[in-house]
Amino acid sequence: MPIGESMFELKSKQSLIILPLILAVAVSLYLTVNFTQSRPKAISLSGSEEGSAMAANEFGVTVEKNPTQSKLTELGVATWPKWSCGPSKFPWSFSATETMYLLEGKVNVEVDGKEGSFTIGAGDFVVFPKGMKVTWDVIEAVNKHYSLEE
Repeated sequence: MPIGESMFELKSKQSLIILPLILAVAVSLYLTVNFTQSRPKAISLSGSEEGSAMAANEFGVTVEKNPTQSKLTELGVATWPKWSCGPSKFPWSFSATETMYLLEGKVNVEVDGKEGSFTIGAGDFVVFPKGMKVTWDVIEAVNKHYSLEE
């Protein structure tokens, strides 16, 4: 301790050095947590890591069966809003491109103006294009994450 300084003065000077460091670390951590995961990442339809490209089916809907967990994590799927519905049948029009990941359930989808239907279910990563009109026949209660892109 320098001559003439009391123990109190020395501790006050140390506090003046340590407090800004603690504040800088706290602000940095806050910004990292709140702004790096706040929005889902852009969705790439180029395919999973194994190289199996996603392709639209004959109805114009893209379906990927059981995408990798790393792809779901990279896209931030767990942070997307959730929607659920019990067994029912109803018409639906997609006013925006909707990407969804089905956690549970099974849906038979009929696309307006097309013959036939296709089924999506738990584990499917699906993209419906903006403007598409369908009829959803929910066979088993659905629980899904979704993201809308204008």
